[in-house]
Amino acid sequence: MSIEQKIKQNIPLASLTTFKIGGPAKFFVEVKSKEELSDAVEWAKTNKEKLFILAGGSNILINDNGINGLVVKIANNDLRVKGERIECGAGASLSAAASLAIGKNLTGLEWSIGIPGATVGGAIKGNAEAFGAATADIVETVEIFNAKKLKFKTLSNRDCGFGYRASIFKERDEYIIWSAVLRLKKENPDIIQELVKQSIDFRQQKYPKLPSAGSVFKNIPIKVIERQNPVLAEEVRQKLSSPFENVGAGLIIDMLGLKGKTIGGAKISLEHANHIVNTGKATAGDVVMLISYIKQQVRDKFGIQLNEEVRYFGF
Repeated sequence: MSIEQKIKQNIPLASLTTFKIGGPAKFFVEVKSKEELSDAVEWAKTNKEKLFILAGGSNILINDNGINGLVVKIANNDLRVKGERIECGAGASLSAAASLAIGKNLTGLEWSIGIPGATVGGAIKGNAEAFGAATADIVETVEIFNAKKLKFKTLSNRDCGFGYRASIFKERDEYIIWSAVLRLKKENPDIIQELVKQSIDFRQQKYPKLPSAGSVFKNIPIKVIERQNPVLAEEVRQKLSSPFENVGAGLIIDMLGLKGKTIGGAKISLEHANHIVNTGKATAGDVVMLISYIKQQVRDKFGIQLNEEVRYFGF
Protein backbone atom coordinates (compact mmCIF):
# COMPACT_ATOMS: atom_id res chain seq x y z
CA MET A 1 0.00 0.00 0.00
CA SER A 2 1.37 3.41 -0.97
CA ILE A 3 1.77 6.16 1.61
CA GLU A 4 -1.03 8.12 -0.11
CA GLN A 5 -3.38 5.21 0.53
CA LYS A 6 -2.34 4.97 4.19
CA ILE A 7 -2.76 8.67 5.00
CA LYS A 8 -6.13 9.43 6.60
CA GLN A 9 -7.91 12.74 7.04
CA ASN A 10 -9.56 14.43 10.03
CA ILE A 11 -8.47 11.80 12.56
CA PRO A 12 -9.26 12.49 16.27
CA LEU A 13 -6.08 12.65 18.37
CA ALA A 14 -7.32 13.02 21.96
CA SER A 15 -7.48 9.25 22.49
CA LEU A 16 -3.83 8.95 21.38
CA THR A 17 -2.65 11.18 24.24
CA THR A 18 -2.45 10.58 27.98
CA PHE A 19 -4.26 13.91 28.55
CA LYS A 20 -7.24 12.78 26.41
CA ILE A 21 -7.46 16.34 25.10
CA GLY A 22 -7.21 17.87 21.64
CA GLY A 23 -8.78 18.14 18.22
CA PRO A 24 -8.19 16.15 15.03
CA ALA A 25 -5.24 15.89 12.69
CA LYS A 26 -5.81 17.27 9.21
CA PHE A 27 -3.78 14.30 7.97
CA PHE A 28 -2.60 11.26 9.93
CA VAL A 29 -0.50 8.18 9.23
CA GLU A 30 1.12 5.38 11.21
CA VAL A 31 4.53 4.29 9.95
CA LYS A 32 6.01 0.88 10.69
CA SER A 33 8.99 0.81 8.33
CA LYS A 34 11.82 3.09 7.30
CA GLU A 35 10.37 3.30 3.81
CA GLU A 36 6.99 4.43 5.16
CA LEU A 37 8.63 7.11 7.31
CA SER A 38 10.67 8.41 4.39
CA ASP A 39 7.62 8.40 2.10
CA ALA A 40 5.49 10.22 4.70
CA VAL A 41 8.08 12.97 5.13
CA GLU A 42 8.40 13.36 1.37
CA TRP A 43 4.61 13.48 1.03
CA ALA A 44 4.44 16.32 3.58
CA LYS A 45 7.12 18.24 1.69
CA THR A 46 5.47 17.72 -1.69
CA ASN A 47 2.05 18.76 -0.38
CA LYS A 48 3.46 21.65 1.67
CA GLU A 49 2.01 20.30 4.92
CA LYS A 50 3.65 20.84 8.30
CA LEU A 51 5.05 17.67 9.85
CA PHE A 52 4.34 16.58 13.44
CA ILE A 53 5.77 13.45 15.07
CA LEU A 54 3.61 11.68 17.66
CA ALA A 55 5.07 9.09 20.02
CA GLY A 56 3.17 7.72 23.02
CA GLY A 57 1.15 10.87 23.57
CA SER A 58 2.56 11.83 26.99
CA ASN A 59 3.97 15.27 27.86
CA ILE A 60 2.01 16.90 25.03
CA LEU A 61 -1.02 19.17 24.80
CA ILE A 62 -2.87 19.26 21.49
CA ASN A 63 -4.81 22.33 20.40
CA ASP A 64 -8.60 22.08 20.65
CA ASN A 65 -8.76 22.99 16.96
CA GLY A 66 -6.47 20.09 16.10
CA ILE A 67 -3.30 20.04 14.06
CA ASN A 68 -3.08 21.62 10.62
CA GLY A 69 -0.61 19.29 8.93
CA LEU A 70 0.49 15.67 8.74
CA VAL A 71 0.77 13.85 12.06
CA VAL A 72 3.09 10.84 11.82
CA LYS A 73 2.77 8.24 14.57
CA ILE A 74 5.92 6.15 14.89
CA ALA A 75 4.78 2.51 15.14
CA ASN A 76 8.22 0.89 15.07
CA ASN A 77 7.67 -1.19 18.21
CA ASP A 78 10.40 -3.85 17.90
CA LEU A 79 12.31 -4.95 21.01
CA ARG A 80 15.22 -7.40 20.93
CA VAL A 81 17.73 -8.36 23.61
CA LYS A 82 21.31 -9.00 22.51
CA GLY A 83 23.54 -9.74 25.48
CA GLU A 84 23.42 -6.66 27.71
CA ARG A 85 21.89 -4.49 24.99
CA ILE A 86 18.30 -3.95 23.94
CA GLU A 87 17.55 -2.89 20.37
CA CYS A 88 14.41 -0.76 20.54
CA GLY A 89 12.07 0.74 18.00
CA ALA A 90 11.28 4.37 18.82
CA GLY A 91 7.59 3.54 19.14
CA ALA A 92 8.13 0.73 21.65
CA SER A 93 6.67 1.24 25.10
CA LEU A 94 9.32 2.21 27.63
CA SER A 95 7.64 0.01 30.22
CA ALA A 96 7.68 -2.93 27.78
CA ALA A 97 11.41 -2.42 27.26
CA ALA A 98 11.88 -2.31 31.04
CA SER A 99 9.86 -5.51 31.53
CA LEU A 100 11.92 -7.29 28.87
CA ALA A 101 15.15 -6.14 30.54
CA ILE A 102 13.97 -7.22 33.98
CA GLY A 103 13.13 -10.67 32.62
CA LYS A 104 16.75 -11.00 31.49
CA ASN A 105 18.15 -9.71 34.83
CA LEU A 106 19.31 -6.48 33.21
CA THR A 107 19.27 -3.27 35.24
CA GLY A 108 18.98 0.35 34.11
CA LEU A 109 15.31 0.75 33.23
CA GLU A 110 13.51 -0.04 36.48
CA TRP A 111 12.87 3.67 37.12
CA SER A 112 10.59 3.80 34.06
CA ILE A 113 8.12 1.16 35.20
CA GLY A 114 4.64 2.65 35.39
CA ILE A 115 5.26 5.87 33.42
CA PRO A 116 2.06 6.17 31.33
CA GLY A 117 2.35 6.61 27.58
CA ALA A 118 6.13 6.80 27.48
CA THR A 119 7.90 5.37 24.44
CA VAL A 120 11.59 4.77 23.91
CA GLY A 121 11.75 7.57 21.34
CA GLY A 122 9.90 10.01 23.56
CA ALA A 123 12.10 9.17 26.55
CA ILE A 124 15.24 9.78 24.50
CA LYS A 125 13.95 13.08 23.10
CA GLY A 126 13.08 14.41 26.57
CA ASN A 127 15.88 12.56 28.39
CA ALA A 128 13.30 11.17 30.80
CA GLU A 129 14.57 10.49 34.30
CA ALA A 130 13.57 9.43 37.80
CA PHE A 131 15.25 8.44 41.08
CA GLY A 132 18.58 9.84 39.91
CA ALA A 133 18.65 7.72 36.73
CA ALA A 134 18.22 9.17 33.24
CA THR A 135 17.68 7.84 29.74
CA ALA A 136 21.01 9.38 28.74
CA ASP A 137 22.76 6.97 31.11
CA ILE A 138 21.82 3.93 29.02
CA VAL A 139 21.64 5.18 25.43
CA GLU A 140 24.44 3.77 23.30
CA THR A 141 23.30 4.80 19.81
CA VAL A 142 20.24 6.38 18.23
CA GLU A 143 19.18 5.92 14.62
CA ILE A 144 17.45 8.99 13.23
CA PHE A 145 15.86 10.08 9.97
CA ASN A 146 16.94 13.53 8.85
CA ALA A 147 13.76 15.05 7.41
CA LYS A 148 15.73 17.73 5.56
CA LYS A 149 18.30 15.46 3.93
CA LEU A 150 15.89 12.50 3.70
CA LYS A 151 18.58 10.17 5.04
CA PHE A 152 18.93 7.81 8.00
CA LYS A 153 21.91 8.28 10.28
CA THR A 154 23.22 6.73 13.51
CA LEU A 155 24.25 9.03 16.36
CA SER A 156 26.40 8.18 19.37
CA ASN A 157 25.39 9.08 22.91
CA ARG A 158 27.67 12.12 22.77
CA ASP A 159 26.03 13.27 19.51
CA CYS A 160 22.66 13.38 21.27
CA GLY A 161 23.53 16.44 23.37
CA PHE A 162 21.73 15.19 26.45
CA GLY A 163 20.98 17.58 29.29
CA TYR A 164 18.35 17.97 31.98
CA ARG A 165 15.07 17.09 30.21
CA ALA A 166 16.85 17.99 26.98
CA SER A 167 18.55 16.57 23.91
CA ILE A 168 19.52 17.59 20.39
CA PHE A 169 16.19 16.14 19.24
CA LYS A 170 14.31 18.96 20.96
CA GLU A 171 16.46 21.52 19.17
CA ARG A 172 16.49 19.95 15.72
CA ASP A 173 12.98 19.04 14.61
CA GLU A 174 14.32 17.48 11.44
CA TYR A 175 15.86 14.67 13.52
CA ILE A 176 13.18 11.98 13.80
CA ILE A 177 14.13 9.15 16.16
CA TRP A 178 13.59 5.76 14.53
CA SER A 179 15.37 3.29 16.82
CA ALA A 180 17.98 3.04 19.57
CA VAL A 181 20.36 0.65 21.27
CA LEU A 182 20.25 0.75 25.07
CA ARG A 183 23.24 -0.59 27.02
CA LEU A 184 22.26 -2.13 30.36
CA LYS A 185 24.06 -4.26 32.98
CA LYS A 186 23.54 -7.64 34.59
CA GLU A 187 22.32 -7.41 38.18
CA ASN A 188 21.09 -9.56 41.05
CA PRO A 189 17.34 -10.21 40.49
CA ASP A 190 16.55 -9.27 44.12
CA ILE A 191 18.14 -5.85 43.66
CA ILE A 192 16.24 -5.33 40.40
CA GLN A 193 12.93 -6.25 42.05
CA GLU A 194 13.57 -3.79 44.88
CA LEU A 195 14.12 -1.00 42.33
CA VAL A 196 10.94 -2.03 40.50
CA LYS A 197 8.98 -1.90 43.75
CA GLN A 198 10.36 1.56 44.50
CA SER A 199 9.17 2.82 41.11
CA ILE A 200 5.72 1.24 41.33
CA ASP A 201 5.11 2.37 44.92
CA PHE A 202 6.12 5.94 44.13
CA ARG A 203 3.81 6.21 41.14
CA GLN A 204 0.88 4.60 42.92
CA GLN A 205 1.22 7.12 45.74
CA LYS A 206 2.15 10.25 43.79
CA TYR A 207 0.72 9.92 40.29
CA PRO A 208 -2.87 11.03 39.69
CA LYS A 209 -5.41 8.47 38.50
CA LEU A 210 -7.14 10.94 36.17
CA PRO A 211 -5.72 11.62 32.67
CA SER A 212 -2.69 13.91 32.68
CA ALA A 213 0.36 14.68 30.56
CA GLY A 214 2.87 13.94 33.32
CA SER A 215 5.06 16.69 34.75
CA VAL A 216 3.92 20.09 33.49
CA PHE A 217 6.97 22.12 34.53
CA LYS A 218 10.71 21.45 34.62
CA ASN A 219 12.42 21.29 37.99
CA ILE A 220 14.29 24.41 39.10
CA PRO A 221 18.02 24.54 39.87
CA ILE A 222 18.54 25.44 43.52
CA LYS A 223 21.13 28.00 42.39
CA VAL A 224 18.39 29.88 40.52
CA ILE A 225 16.18 29.94 43.61
CA GLU A 226 19.10 31.09 45.79
CA ARG A 227 19.73 33.96 43.41
CA GLN A 228 16.10 35.01 43.00
CA ASN A 229 14.72 34.28 46.46
CA PRO A 230 17.14 33.31 49.28
CA VAL A 231 14.31 33.05 51.80
CA LEU A 232 12.50 30.52 49.63
CA ALA A 233 15.75 28.60 49.12
CA GLU A 234 16.11 28.21 52.89
CA GLU A 235 12.50 27.05 53.25
CA VAL A 236 13.09 24.44 50.55
CA ARG A 237 16.24 23.19 52.30
CA GLN A 238 14.26 22.67 55.49
CA LYS A 239 11.69 20.58 53.61
CA LEU A 240 14.25 18.48 51.72
CA SER A 241 16.75 16.72 53.96
CA SER A 242 18.92 14.99 51.34
CA PRO A 243 21.40 16.89 49.10
CA PHE A 244 19.91 18.14 45.82
CA GLU A 245 20.72 20.28 42.80
CA ASN A 246 17.19 20.77 41.48
CA VAL A 247 13.94 21.56 43.26
CA GLY A 248 10.74 19.88 42.07
CA ALA A 249 8.31 22.37 40.59
CA GLY A 250 5.56 20.47 42.38
CA LEU A 251 7.00 21.45 45.77
CA ILE A 252 7.04 25.14 44.83
CA ILE A 253 3.45 24.98 43.55
CA ASP A 254 2.33 23.07 46.64
CA MET A 255 3.92 25.68 48.92
CA LEU A 256 1.45 28.17 47.46
CA GLY A 257 -1.47 25.90 48.37
CA LEU A 258 -2.54 25.51 44.75
CA LYS A 259 -3.44 21.80 44.79
CA GLY A 260 -7.02 21.39 43.65
CA LYS A 261 -7.17 24.73 41.81
CA THR A 262 -9.53 24.28 38.87
CA ILE A 263 -10.16 26.14 35.63
CA GLY A 264 -12.91 24.60 33.53
CA GLY A 265 -12.27 20.85 33.42
CA ALA A 266 -8.55 21.17 34.24
CA LYS A 267 -7.34 20.78 37.83
CA ILE A 268 -4.02 20.83 39.66
CA SER A 269 -3.74 17.27 40.95
CA LEU A 270 -4.26 16.65 44.66
CA GLU A 271 -1.67 13.87 44.48
CA HIS A 272 1.11 15.81 42.75
CA ALA A 273 1.11 19.57 42.27
CA ASN A 274 3.21 19.38 39.09
CA HIS A 275 0.47 17.42 37.34
CA ILE A 276 -2.63 18.93 35.78
CA VAL A 277 -5.48 16.45 35.37
CA ASN A 278 -8.40 16.25 32.99
CA THR A 279 -11.47 15.86 35.22
CA GLY A 280 -13.54 14.70 32.27
CA LYS A 281 -14.29 17.60 29.96
CA ALA A 282 -11.10 19.68 30.04
CA THR A 283 -10.16 21.57 26.92
CA ALA A 284 -6.67 22.55 25.84
CA GLY A 285 -7.76 26.12 26.52
CA ASP A 286 -8.53 25.21 30.15
CA VAL A 287 -5.07 23.68 30.55
CA VAL A 288 -3.31 26.66 28.95
CA MET A 289 -5.11 29.07 31.27
CA LEU A 290 -4.28 26.96 34.33
CA ILE A 291 -0.62 26.75 33.32
CA SER A 292 -0.56 30.53 32.87
CA TYR A 293 -2.20 31.00 36.30
CA ILE A 294 0.38 28.77 38.02
CA LYS A 295 3.28 30.58 36.37
CA GLN A 296 1.85 33.96 37.36
CA GLN A 297 1.31 32.92 40.99
CA VAL A 298 4.84 31.49 41.34
CA ARG A 299 6.33 34.57 39.66
CA ASP A 300 4.32 37.05 41.78
CA LYS A 301 4.78 35.31 45.13
CA PHE A 302 8.30 33.89 44.80
CA GLY A 303 9.94 35.76 41.91
CA ILE A 304 10.62 32.43 40.17
CA GLN A 305 9.91 31.73 36.50
CA LEU A 306 8.61 28.22 35.78
CA ASN A 307 9.32 26.66 32.38
CA GLU A 308 7.05 24.09 30.79
CA GLU A 309 8.11 20.52 30.23
CA VAL A 310 4.84 19.74 28.45
CA ARG A 311 5.02 20.41 24.70
CA TYR A 312 2.36 22.27 22.71
CA PHE A 313 1.10 20.75 19.44
CA GLY A 314 -0.84 22.82 16.92
CA PHE A 315 -0.68 26.15 18.79
